[in-house]
Amino acid sequence: MMIAGVDEAGRGPLIGSVVAAAVILDPERPIQGLNDSKKLSEKKREQLFVEIQEKALAWSIAEATHEEIDELNILQATFLAMRRAVESLSMVPNKVLVDGNQQIKGLALDCEAVIGGDALHAEISAASILAKVYRDHQMVALDKSYPMYGFAKHKGYPTKAHLLAIEQYGILAEHRLSYGPIKKRVQAI
Repeated sequence: MMIAGVDEAGRGPLIGSVVAAAVILDPERPIQGLNDSKKLSEKKREQLFVEIQEKALAWSIAEATHEEIDELNILQATFLAMRRAVESLSMVPNKVLVDGNQQIKGLALDCEAVIGGDALHAEISAASILAKVYRDHQMVALDKSYPMYGFAKHKGYPTKAHLLAIEQYGILAEHRLSYGPIKKRVQAI
């Protein structure tokens, strides 16, 4: 049975896309060290990011933009990114395992939600790593354009440093306007 694991990264940040990944692992080419991406060092995630892409039978990374997040809400945008990731796989899985407590809305495949799945199923762990590293790379790239915001460090999360940067330098086009701290700032202008 071909199983695709699905996970996302970037629901909580104030800026950028929400990213989802789908992975079908090759049982003939096991990958050592897979785990929930949050439990791995950045160096280990980077190594596994490459290894997963080399060894998986199929993998895909997709996103929903900050505009789609503002239009749909973060939950629906996350489902959209997850659907895009699964539907972009080069192989059709028999079953989809998704991290969390909800199945992917609108997916025309057998889907099961697994709470804590990124620590329980290698396929979901692999997807977790691809999504997190890909999104972190986006934040590092954004940091190069706007170094005063510190995106390479806080990855867009609502840290004190990020909120202070917004106060000092303003809102960027990539910020999620529907998120509380950004919405509040827009209303104050």
